Amino acid sequence: MSMAAGIPVVAGVDGSARSRHAVEIAAAEAARRHRPLRLVHALGWPELALGGAPVVHGASSSVRRQAVTWLAEAAELAAATAPEAVVTTALVLGRPAAVLTEHSHHAELIVVGGSGLGGMLLGSVAGTLVSHAACPVLVVRGDRGRAGPVVAGVDGSASGPATLDVALQEASLRKTSLVALHAWADADMSPLDPPHGGDGDHRRGLARGQRALAEALAGAGERYPDVAVRREVLHGDAGMLLTAWSQAAQLLVIGDRHHHGPGSFALGPVGRRLIFHAGCPTTVVNAQLLVP
Repeated sequence: MSMAAGIPVVAGVDGSARSRHAVEIAAAEAARRHRPLRLVHALGWPELALGGAPVVHGASSSVRRQAVTWLAEAAELAAATAPEAVVTTALVLGRPAAVLTEHSHHAELIVVGGSGLGGMLLGSVAGTLVSHAACPVLVVRGDRGRAGPVVAGVDGSASGPATLDVALQEASLRKTSLVALHAWADADMSPLDPPHGGDGDHRRGLARGQRALAEALAGAGERYPDVAVRREVLHGDAGMLLTAWSQAAQLLVIGDRHHHGPGSFALGPVGRRLIFHAGCPTTVVNAQLLVP
């Protein structure tokens, strides 16, 4: 497939160091997928001019010039990172979350930095983006190019297989293994379970986790025979466990299900902790949009 063909990888650009890191990652992802790369800067609603004055429903010439410079620098960086990638840029008026969400309907992947200027890439923008994007969103954190497995959070929900399928695709693209992790806590035990406590609770939690992983991974070996899968069922806080695993992983994959059920890896406290504190890039999948 020509690198100029197909739906693009899209990266948000705001001129910050984190944004430049995101551009490097996005260029590598575009090359890995044989996709074009589109660099986007959202401008003017509101945007802070260089002197700090707000610009609403438009942008001053100085702000526009700065944005054009950021995009040009980002395009040069992308070309240096992945010379084979076809790179285009877009300067779009609008709120960052809305602009990137709109682009997600015609993108294979959205890539944003772990922080940025003027709240461009995290905070409420990231929360809105990952919850409404029509494609996976990669939030860049940690070191670029680290070796290690892809680690996926699996919670046993109906949308979990869609998230896990993205994780399997990513592991296959990276030619690495996948760790499928299910976390359970005492609070997850059903009130209908007999109150055995102790080892009984541990056995039931372990059994539930093993069932959740088995259901989510059904058919994975046939779809991705090149990906070795390691299953982990652990007792503890999901956010803490995934943050710990992120120190050795090259990518985390979690789902945003707009739901906070037992063992949930939705963008509640777990997801927000990871996009701010993970030691590696984190892909968030809006599984509701991926499940038929």
